[in-house]
Parts: sequence; C-alpha cells; structure tokens
Amino acid sequence: MVPFKYVQWDPERHGAKTSTFEQLFDLFQQLLQYTAGDANEALNWLTQLDERYSLTDSEMGIGDFIEELKARGYLRENDGSIEITAKTERSLRARSLEEVFRQLRKGGTGRHPTPYEGKGDELLPETRPWKFGDDPHLLNITDTLSNSYRRGGLEDWSLEEEDYVLHETDHQSNQSTVLMIDLSHSMILYGEDRITPAPKTAMALSELILRRYAKDTLDIVAFGDDAWEVSIKDLPYLQVGPYHTNTRAGLQRAREILRRRKNRNKQIFMITDGKPSCHFDQGRLYKNVFGLDRKIVNKVLDEAVICRREGITVTTFMIARDPYLQGFVRQLTEANHGRAYYADLNNLGEFLFEDYVRNRRKRLH
Repeated sequence: MVPFKYVQWDPERHGAKTSTFEQLFDLFQQLLQYTAGDANEALNWLTQLDERYSLTDSEMGIGDFIEELKARGYLRENDGSIEITAKTERSLRARSLEEVFRQLRKGGTGRHPTPYEGKGDELLPETRPWKFGDDPHLLNITDTLSNSYRRGGLEDWSLEEEDYVLHETDHQSNQSTVLMIDLSHSMILYGEDRITPAPKTAMALSELILRRYAKDTLDIVAFGDDAWEVSIKDLPYLQVGPYHTNTRAGLQRAREILRRRKNRNKQIFMITDGKPSCHFDQGRLYKNVFGLDRKIVNKVLDEAVICRREGITVTTFMIARDPYLQGFVRQLTEANHGRAYYADLNNLGEFLFEDYVRNRRKRLH
C-alpha cells in the first residue's frame, strides 16, 4: 500500500483554495434548483447542512453569508421575506450551462452546421470567382494576388474584377425552438424526481442561445391540464402542480409560437415522462389516468402529424423507463418523423445539447 504524504498547502502548486463564500454559494445555487427558486427554503436547508456538516468557519457564518449575498446583489428583501434577484437568475442559468455542457466543450464553434455550402462563417478550401454583393471578408488574398500577377506581371500590376477569388463557406442555419416541459404530477411520482433536471436543462439551453446563437429564438412552454408560456427569467421557479398531462395542448401552443417566428428551421423539444392523460373535448377537459387512453393518444398523434406538415420536428426526451410509455413515444416519433431520446435523469441535459449544437439527425432507442 502506497502511503499518503501530507504537506502544507502551496497555492502555486495546488491552486488557490476555494473561499468559504464560493463553496456556500455553489451549494446555495444547487439548493435553489430543488426549491424552485425559494431563497428562504434554500437558506433553511443550508443552515441545517451547516449544523450537521460544519460548512462555515470562524470568518464566515450563515448570517455573514446572507449579508454578503445581499451586498453582492444576489438577494433582496421584500416585505420581510428574502428573494433572489435577476443577477442570481442569470447565475443559475450560467451554472446550469456549465454543468450540463461540461462534457461537450470540444464541440462546434458556436453555430449550427449543415451539410450545404452557402452563407456562413466556416471557410472552406474551395474557392469561386467574386460576384457583386459578396462579403469582402471571404476574399482569398493569396489566389487573388496570384491571378493579378499572372495577368499583368510585376511591372504593370493592377487588380481587375476577374482577379478576385473568394472562399466558399459552409452554410449555417438559424433555429426557432420551443422547449416543452411537463409539469404534471407524475413527474414526481414513483420515488423519482423527474422535474428538477427539466428546468435546469431549460436554463442551460436558454443561456447557450443567449451567448452563442444570437439569431436563434427560444420559447418555453409548460404543460399540465393546459399549456402556457414561461419566460426565461421564471425558469428557476417552475414547480410540478396537481395536473394531468395535456400533451396535445402543449404541442398546439408550441405550434402557435413557431408560426410567429421567421426562422426557416423550427423545432420542438419536449421533456416528459411520456404519458398523455387528458385533452380538451368540446371545451371540457377529458381525462383518464389509467393506462393509455386511445381517445387521448390519437389526438396527440394527430397533432404530431400537423407539426410534421408544418415542417416542425418534435424531439422527445423520455425520462421514464416504462416499456408501454416508450411505445407511445415511438408512435409519436414515427407520426412526426422526429427524434426520440430515452435518457435517464443524469444524462438528459447532455443528450439535449449534443443534439442541439451538432444538429444530429439520428434516433436513439
């Protein structure tokens, strides 16, 4: 057995120590994801963890940590209660992006590549003659000067229109995406927390688009008994409700949003445990929580076909392992000609971003 050798901490060799504030703040952000953005509950849990595991030290206690959060603009008081600020919301999105996207850093350059030549930022070795209106940043200077020298030589050097040569580029497209999040009661049943990764993934996706894909659009739709839009800033506060699962209403709302978007490429990402259990029938909510009701299922499949006809791809991220529910997702995917990922709770975000950034077109079963 190799003995351990303990030495004094050397910042140059071992790196700077993480401060108590940074350690507490990281844990506080994790707790906020489990409390749906409730700062009071998260701080209460943090206090209990400190009492059990001695997280704080003589320089910073929980009270000092709270005051430091206020001083740095992460917390504010409102009618005697403590709330997180917009700065904290941004921090949560950035943290989610770092956590979910950690394994994919070696991916693309921050655009959606396609297999086509056309307008884009990725220069290709192939060239073509210049045309009026072309972007001068694509100019191939070496070949342009060579053409000029061959034509007139050094003594009578000049540049003519026929000398100019440009690089070809990979065409890169824009996307309009609607992310659907299932907030039905089944997302917390059966001893599994299926809801916490969903807002985390949505926050990471929103931060990714804000940072790298400025021309893309992202809209969030939550669905339970009905479907409603959620703003990016409200993502940390999403909670499961006493809802059934109206998948049809969610798809309808997503289609309505995408009709307003001008981007040519449109898609829906849906995070769900897969079981539609209600829909509106002549203005009344028809529901059946037992098994897969064909009356409900067929309406959802009809909506998937409508999405396909409107050029909207539906990618379903299934976070339950029941074979009969996976069977429904396969029917949905076939009706839409879309994609389905049968991911567990730990790799949900990784699969989502790998598909979004690389624009892969394959099904995982």
